[in-house]
Amino acid sequence: MNSNHTRNPGMPLDLDWVAGAHVNKSAVERRVASLPLRRTVKKDWQAAWLLRAVTCIDLTTLSGDDTPGRVKRLCAKARQPIRPDMLSRLGLDGEKITVGAVCVYPNRVADAVQALRGTDIPVASVATGFPAGQTPLPQRIAEIEQAIESGAREIDVVISRNHVLTGDWQAMYDELKLFRQTCGEAAHMKTILATGDLGTLKQVYQASLVAMMAGSDFIKTSTGKEPVNATLEVSLVMVRAIREYLERTGYEVGFKPAGGIGKAKEALAWQSLMKEELGDEWLMPGLFRFGASSLLTDLERQLYHYLTGHYAAKHHMPMG
Repeated sequence: MNSNHTRNPGMPLDLDWVAGAHVNKSAVERRVASLPLRRTVKKDWQAAWLLRAVTCIDLTTLSGDDTPGRVKRLCAKARQPIRPDMLSRLGLDGEKITVGAVCVYPNRVADAVQALRGTDIPVASVATGFPAGQTPLPQRIAEIEQAIESGAREIDVVISRNHVLTGDWQAMYDELKLFRQTCGEAAHMKTILATGDLGTLKQVYQASLVAMMAGSDFIKTSTGKEPVNATLEVSLVMVRAIREYLERTGYEVGFKPAGGIGKAKEALAWQSLMKEELGDEWLMPGLFRFGASSLLTDLERQLYHYLTGHYAAKHHMPMG
């Protein structure tokens, strides 16, 4: 089926489709194990993939000690993620290389919007009782409204895990539909499945389908706060769900792995997964993001190694 580049509008909940989901765990494990063996990106091509990964980062700070100053420093790095002298040596003088977005708590959205004024970098805000999703529904909806009012253009919502664990797909769908309606045209919605809290890969697949049926623009692995965050196994399952949804509806849904991705080598594995399973469109920030902060430092260090043959100290690649 031809893809449709408009936003995913969602569809009525199809419980037969959800109930019929099946995941072969052994096949998933074999497929994931083959990734680093089947695709090796070297030299100039590797540098290009690393630069592309930079543009797909949602540069994130979600800490209890976040301050306006920390957010301002993070946004400065978002504006200029790669040192100008390195860009010059890469032949990219004058090119606007930025991250995909800056992701913060609702109370810090206004700080980020102010710090990014004059750029096209969107501010993403977590909401709906992040990270556990255990606050009353009106409060979760109010968080979305507050973040949008402060200038957020992307909202990362969390699901109520109990709906997945008990198989109450209607309740999950209804909540996410409300979140999507609250986002409206003002903000795109990324739905965090918190896969580390879910019981099986089948439940991950089913939750992915329900999230897309409810109108999610992206589906995201984790909050970064679970005991197990983004893995290639759950990512493959979610990506296959995106592919099936595309085949059935014609609508493209983005994917965001988040939590624990800190090395350039890991980023290349996820990029390989996206290219092989969904195609080149899912190597671009419109359909693919990393939820990360430390990843950027390693990407920059690897690019420095490409240019000089040795690694720079981390303090030569400050986050802000």
